[in-house]
Amino acid sequence: MSHANAALTPRARLRLARLVVDHDWPLARAAERYDVSWRTAKKWAERYRHEGPAGMCDRSSAPRRQPNRTPAPVVRKIVHLRWKQRLGPVEIADRLSMPASTVHAVLVRCRINRLSHVDRATGEPIRRYEHEKPGDLLHVDVKKLGKVPDGGGWRYVGRQQGLKNRAATAARTGSRNKRYEPNIGTCYLHTVIDDHSRVAYIEARDDETKETATEVLKNAVAWFAERGVTVQRVISDNGSCYKSHLWRDTCTELGITAKKTRPYRPQTNGKIERFHRTLAEGWAFKKFYNSESARLAALPAWVHKYNHHRPHSAIGKAAPITRLNNLAGHHI
Repeated sequence: MSHANAALTPRARLRLARLVVDHDWPLARAAERYDVSWRTAKKWAERYRHEGPAGMCDRSSAPRRQPNRTPAPVVRKIVHLRWKQRLGPVEIADRLSMPASTVHAVLVRCRINRLSHVDRATGEPIRRYEHEKPGDLLHVDVKKLGKVPDGGGWRYVGRQQGLKNRAATAARTGSRNKRYEPNIGTCYLHTVIDDHSRVAYIEARDDETKETATEVLKNAVAWFAERGVTVQRVISDNGSCYKSHLWRDTCTELGITAKKTRPYRPQTNGKIERFHRTLAEGWAFKKFYNSESARLAALPAWVHKYNHHRPHSAIGKAAPITRLNNLAGHHI
């Protein structure tokens, strides 16, 4: 339907055309029946006679011939400058001696008018993918966060007080680094994201060894299995825990195909990298925590909110859990 007040929808056009062509109604009577002119009734009847039901859809209003359209060689030059040098419309127009508005129109038509649509490293359009079913691919990674000292970290209490809190916490725990400086430790968040649904599974651990990584993988596979998801593949970066024989053997034992990202290309595992940013903004640094235990205590509630209630822009602003099988009690 071309607009809200259109007299004929594609379905109504088909009914009108069938009355004229299949049931031999006069054009005037069919036009009166659908409150349109006889010329309109004739147009849709002729289209139905030559094209069938497919002819009832709206056609593009663009002219068949556009003599003044930007020539293809010029379009290729514009696209090349955009991809390889990431130039804007004004700079491209200056180099090619043409109006900037024309360059912008070409960039819009080629869907590269925003630099966010172009890969910064290669200049090529960003290629996005999504597997068809939950469990087809899991993304795994480790997010490392400095632990919160007793009394709060420097982000909320300031540098001076933050250093005092850090020293007091290190004195209580007796933890020092190699240079004998106060050390409160690192929290290793082992994160797992389902490629199709974006459902997240997280475990906070004290290290990122191969034993811990494989244990988290087993727990994640079992967690997804409880929700009706069978894991087929898992993709990780080239961290030592993921290159180990134990990781390989564990994936084989679970019937999972292990895949690796391209070296120095975190974009290959972009879904989980973007999730880490959401995790940091929505939970880790969202508010003041007076200790590491307080921050970890808030993690399960945030993960539940992310999976069950937070709208995800990449899946039509729906909650990730809605893309899993709707088993009783799992979408609460």
